[in-house]
Amino acid sequence: MTEAERHRLQEVREDKQPWYRWGPYLSERQWGTVREDYSPNGEAWDFLTHDQARSHTYRWGED
Repeated sequence: MTEAERHRLQEVREDKQPWYRWGPYLSERQWGTVREDYSPNGEAWDFLTHDQARSHTYRWGED
């Protein structure tokens, strides 16, 4: 177990971080990235508006 994971578990035990609100997995790698490009011309940033993206079901992520 890494030191970072030990620290995270200690925070949970001491109730310093509300990990239960976020669920078991919160991927930092997917924040602010193009999740999946289903646009016909490869322009993923213009395919969905921000409002549409918030309610879109993604195939490969934790969103």
